[in-house]
Amino acid sequence: MAKGDKEGRMLFDLRGRRRNVIKVVYGILALLMGLSLILLAGPGFGVLGGNGSSSSAAEALEEQTERIETKLAKDPGNPDLLLNLTRNQINVAYALSEANPSTGEVLLTVEGRQELQKASATWDEYLEATDEPRIGGALVASQALFQLAQTSRRTLEARNNVVAAAEAQRIVAEAQPSLGSLSTLSFYELYAGEFKAAEETLAEAKEFSGSKFERRQLQTQFDEIEKSAREFEQQVKEAESAAKEGAEERANNPESFENPLGLGGGGGGIGE
Repeated sequence: MAKGDKEGRMLFDLRGRRRNVIKVVYGILALLMGLSLILLAGPGFGVLGGNGSSSSAAEALEEQTERIETKLAKDPGNPDLLLNLTRNQINVAYALSEANPSTGEVLLTVEGRQELQKASATWDEYLEATDEPRIGGALVASQALFQLAQTSRRTLEARNNVVAAAEAQRIVAEAQPSLGSLSTLSFYELYAGEFKAAEETLAEAKEFSGSKFERRQLQTQFDEIEKSAREFEQQVKEAESAAKEGAEERANNPESFENPLGLGGGGGGIGE
């Protein structure tokens, strides 16, 4: 597969009044990115460099993906194969991403985002095929799904992706409750419009904090993200209302959608 042209938009827009909020979410995803690469590829395998160029890494991963798909054709619904396929598709997306040499910010290519969309569909198949989702897979899927939400240019698409991200992160938090897993889940739940659940999850997260200062800091982060999430919730309601009325859905007009998770709808950006 030939590498697509990348768009010159940051994954996280650090300008404007949402700067602090996005920095918090960026920190969460940076941590998840590091964990996911270890879980997916194992120690010593550099998806975004180190073992050759990102292009050659993507080609190798794509060959692995094709082999898994061949096996799946013979054994459809095999949960292990579906999970491996999800992981490979996500790794291909990351291998197709590039870091801005000046800022260090990761830029997701058009083809990289398409791979994340494939991984999202495969993850759904995996959840249907298994009664006990693997924690490592859920962690990786939650990060990828949130990235899809953050790069979405349609309101309802962004909502669907962040809801799926919260569901995947919930698998992680329930199996391995910690300050990190629970606080991340609470942030995802805010953007999913699950405000009461987010408050309850935050309370659980605070039980794992080591100091009063840490709890205050966590609450401050939560409050900042909640403001952005409630603005997003209003966008969702407007999009749903427009759809019900049969009018042109606001979510389908990128010029009118400012994504509080990162990318706005106006100007250049990741293509659909």
